[in-house]
Amino acid sequence: MANAGNAAQPQGDDLWGKMRGSFALADCDADPEIHAWARRYTSDPQRFENQLREVLPLLAYVQQVASRHDIPGEFALLPWIESHFRPLPGRLRRSAGMWQIMPATARSMGLRVNAHYDGRLDTVAATEAVMKLLSQYHEQLHDWRMVDYAYNAGEFGIGKLIQQHGMPPDEPVIPHWPVRRITREHLTKLLAIACVVREPDRFGVTLPTLSASQQLVQVQLPRSMPLAKAADLAGISAGQLQGLNAAFRGSLIDIRDAPYLILPASLQQRFLDALQRSDAAVAVSAGGARSERGTPSSSPRRTAASAPRARIHTVRRGESLWQIAHRYSVNVAELQRWNHLHGHVLRPGTVLQVSDAK
Repeated sequence: MANAGNAAQPQGDDLWGKMRGSFALADCDADPEIHAWARRYTSDPQRFENQLREVLPLLAYVQQVASRHDIPGEFALLPWIESHFRPLPGRLRRSAGMWQIMPATARSMGLRVNAHYDGRLDTVAATEAVMKLLSQYHEQLHDWRMVDYAYNAGEFGIGKLIQQHGMPPDEPVIPHWPVRRITREHLTKLLAIACVVREPDRFGVTLPTLSASQQLVQVQLPRSMPLAKAADLAGISAGQLQGLNAAFRGSLIDIRDAPYLILPASLQQRFLDALQRSDAAVAVSAGGARSERGTPSSSPRRTAASAPRARIHTVRRGESLWQIAHRYSVNVAELQRWNHLHGHVLRPGTVLQVSDAK
């Protein structure tokens, strides 16, 4: 049976308190540009609050992972600078996901990217990989400002600057280094959004709170399944489920790529209960089918020539073994045995035997 995974622990004011308590960089008055960007972010307080409220479950999840890796709270706000926490799809040789990870960087981080799954859009995998990367940068650079520069401009470029100019002094907080304007601005923006979190009253905004039911939880999956089936079990639309699990590019959730889903905590138990009922129904159906085949027939014995042939099914895109087994009231093990399958991989167009020929 599937089990709940990691839930975002901080909620409400506790989230912001924990974040502020882990801040490690400069405050609002360290540079006029920081204050200017903070004002720009909050120029329309209602719009800012609405934007923050929309992404709060993701932000809380990221904050939890950052805390586990001892990463300063400012870096839980990195996706705000990169993408406003949106799971931006990637294009050829372009960055993707809320962390805006380049393809080459994804490979070095161990994130899988293929035709059906993009790990850069996987909230769990990408966030864990980014936090590990930030930790590695800090072990090498020992300066969180340089960590942000390395994230934006690449560790090799920043390492070369350090070789040429040495480590920058503590002041000014935005180092006078020959980096691109966009790299300097990246650090400024990060400090600016942290400034708003640090002193929301100063900018006339109220930080939203997060209820326990809105927290994101990681739910382990026992098998692959169509995305539409998972959405039905959770009681939400397929579009909503895919928005939370954007790494799955097609109609199938393949546990070989990621054996879990991200769901709001309010849907967790419903999903698990529905999954259990579905499993039980399939088991009963498969058991009944086996019983019928095992019962001696009272009709005259058929000759080999008149014996029925095994039924067949042509695999369509996105179909899984579990889905096909459920449709024909058999179990996955039987499908694998009849078709000499040693795994769960199915290619569209494959012809499967879906009943016993005996």
